[in-house]
Amino acid sequence: MSAHHTLPRLYLPTDVPLTGEIVIPMSPEQARYLGTVLRKGEGDAVRVFNARDGEWLARIASVRKDRGSFTITERLRSPVDERGCTLAFALLKRDATDLVIRMGTELGVSRFVPLITERTVGQRVNEGRLESIAIEAAEQCERLTIPQISTPVRLIDFLGAWPAEKRLFIAVERLESQAKTQKTGVELSANPFVGATDGDGILTGPEGGFSRGELDVTLARPFVTPITLGNRVLRAETAVAAALALFDSQLRNI
Repeated sequence: MSAHHTLPRLYLPTDVPLTGEIVIPMSPEQARYLGTVLRKGEGDAVRVFNARDGEWLARIASVRKDRGSFTITERLRSPVDERGCTLAFALLKRDATDLVIRMGTELGVSRFVPLITERTVGQRVNEGRLESIAIEAAEQCERLTIPQISTPVRLIDFLGAWPAEKRLFIAVERLESQAKTQKTGVELSANPFVGATDGDGILTGPEGGFSRGELDVTLARPFVTPITLGNRVLRAETAVAAALALFDSQLRNI
């Protein structure tokens, strides 16, 4: 793998199986990227991948303007299980939401669920655009899977559909002070995700945090575990990055 790590890396959908010595067409975007941006031409090597077939070495069979094709040559990596967490996050402003998708993909999220909460700024997203961001991030970080991006849903509906056998960790601002002044039953741990496994979920709020009513409804669910990310009040997208890094570390140490 190390001999090929500098080669361009592109996601190919599972429409056609990746296997040796077959020719697969490029998308118009891939042809423009390889031919116009990178100045690649016939015979140049690239890497292509998807979750079903793994990662393969390929050669550019042809590339011109918005058309081209790859010849698949040899497998570099076999498919692997890359299950991670579900990230349910309150929709943010466009740039911040884009950042959440990019960082989350790099940090192993398997499914994104954009949420509509009382303090959500925007309630509409371009799902195709977010999928493109996730694909680009997967290409860059060398994961094989592309995370699923769900249609935005209201918080109460998300909670109602959550599988009871999976834990849902909610990041709560100022949890330490709340634990002291309210009967929350919270025991704060140095490792907020102790006991977490793949398939569990992380729930983060909007700028300004969840409302008191939303917290009460959420914390009443038996599968919900409140956690703290420290004594600093973080921006919403920073809280996502911090939580995912800690969760990923927990999975790696199981």
